[in-house]
Amino acid sequence: MTVLYEDNHVIIVAKRAGEIVQGDKTGDTPLSETVKAYIKEKYAKPGDVFLGVVHRLDRPVSGVVLFARTSKALTRLNEMFRTQAVQKTYWALVQNEPPQPENTLTHYLVRNEKLNKSYAYDHERPAAKRAELDYRVIGHTERYTLLEIHLHTGRHHQIRCQLAAIGCPIRGDLKYGAPRSNPDGSISLHARSIRFEHPVSHKIIEVVAPLPEEGPWSVSRK
Repeated sequence: MTVLYEDNHVIIVAKRAGEIVQGDKTGDTPLSETVKAYIKEKYAKPGDVFLGVVHRLDRPVSGVVLFARTSKALTRLNEMFRTQAVQKTYWALVQNEPPQPENTLTHYLVRNEKLNKSYAYDHERPAAKRAELDYRVIGHTERYTLLEIHLHTGRHHQIRCQLAAIGCPIRGDLKYGAPRSNPDGSISLHARSIRFEHPVSHKIIEVVAPLPEEGPWSVSRK
């Protein structure tokens, strides 16, 4: 685990692809518990350590994750995420060149919980939730296009589903149409940065998560 920023109220870490942010039915140790153990040891805290989960990343995704260290920060951060006052930037390596070098995508997503998958439609339909994001092309490799993405909504598998809907599945994302998996089981989606007003000090905090050293992202360095 790499700590990118910490103070008395928040802690920001870099999640590795394959880690879960919060406990699930797999029983694997979540990142939240790793962070709690880190805080307990570093500050010699007796008893249970408070840590609030304010957002999540899908298991195969890497990048920046913000946690609250106090209940006051948790309440305020939850409200900031609800009102979209937190700016998150993602990078994705995708198959194919998008139709336009930059664009706003709007779809209506229907989630299938049994399959743990969302389906994108270009019109409203029952149980669908509106999803919107901006993307722009920021680079190329021999076989892939590198996109920078900003979300306007936070839907289940939103980036994965919307990019696949325009014919640009994320590298390694078999669930959404990639032809082959990444060797490490990741998908090439990285939560690159986060920017927000500190919930207590009100300073602007901006943190960038470095790209993973190994695996698919090495091609984007060439």
